[in-house]
Amino acid sequence: MTTTPTTPTTPIAQNSQNAQNTRTATSSAPMVPARYRVVANHRDTADTHTLRLAPLDQPIPRFRAGQFTMVYVFGVGEIPLSVSGSPLVGDDTLVHTVRAVGAVSAALCQAGPGSIVGVRGPFGTGWDVEDSLGRNLLFVAGGIGLAPLRSALLEALGTRDRFGFITVLAGAKVPAEHLYRDEEESWLAHGAVVLRTVDRLEPDPCTLQVPAWDGSVGLVTDLLAGLRARPEHTTAFVCGPEVTMTHTGSALLELGIPAHRIEVCLERNMRCGLGICGHCQLGPDFVCLDGPVTTFDHAEPLLAICEL
Repeated sequence: MTTTPTTPTTPIAQNSQNAQNTRTATSSAPMVPARYRVVANHRDTADTHTLRLAPLDQPIPRFRAGQFTMVYVFGVGEIPLSVSGSPLVGDDTLVHTVRAVGAVSAALCQAGPGSIVGVRGPFGTGWDVEDSLGRNLLFVAGGIGLAPLRSALLEALGTRDRFGFITVLAGAKVPAEHLYRDEEESWLAHGAVVLRTVDRLEPDPCTLQVPAWDGSVGLVTDLLAGLRARPEHTTAFVCGPEVTMTHTGSALLELGIPAHRIEVCLERNMRCGLGICGHCQLGPDFVCLDGPVTTFDHAEPLLAICEL
C-alpha cells in the first residue's frame, strides 16, 4: 500500500509556502534591492521627512495601498517602510514618510536629492479600499500612523464619487508633530472631513508661548464621540501605536462598526519581508506575510501579546 506524501500544515510550513508566493509576486530575486534615486526630500516635522524615489533599475512591481517595502541605505542597513504615496499615480516613483528613530531612518531623513537607496518589495497585505465601494470611509491615525493610511486616503480621494463620506481623524502628541498639514486643504477640497487633536498643549520651553492650535485637545478616540456615521455602512482604517489601535478598535465596535470592517496595520519588527527570518512572528502570524493590514477581529487577540 502506498500513500501520497502531504505537505505539513504547521504554521512554519504554511509560512514557507506564503513566503514562496510572495517571492513570485514581487520579483525573481526578492532579496536583491533595486536602486532608486531620491528626487525630493520634504521635511514634515522636526524628525520626520517624506521622500520621493525614482527607479534607476527595473522598478519594483506596483504596490497596493497599505503594502510596505524594505528600503536599504548602503553601508548602514535596511528597514521596512509603508508606501505613503497614491497607488493611482501612473509612474514608477515611490513615496515614503519616515521618522528618524534609528541609524537607517536617520540616514534616510538626511538623504538629499541624488542620493541612491535600495528598495525591495512590495510586501504584505493592503487596505481593502476596493472592497468598500459605496461605503463611508473613516481613517483614524495616531502620530506617524497617518503615513501608512495616506496611500488609501489618496486612493479614495482620487476616486471620490465611488464612496460615501470620507472622514479623517488624526492625533499627535503636540501640534508640531502633525503630518501633512500642507495637504489638508486639498483633502478638504475633495470632500473629506478632517479633524485633528493633540494630547496636550504645553508652552514652548524657549519662548514660554503656548503654540497656536485650532483643533481639539485629547485622545484621538475622543473625536469619535461627535462622529456622524452609519456604522453598518462604514469601513474604518486605523493605524498608530498598538495601544491606540486597540482602544480605537474597541471604541469603533461600541459605535456599531463590525470588527471585520475595522482594519488595522500591524508594525511588529520586520527584517526580511518574506517570512524567513521570523523576527515579526506575532502569535501564529508573520506580520510581513499575514499583515501588516488585517481586520480587528483577527488582530485584537494578537495585539494582546506584549512586544519584547
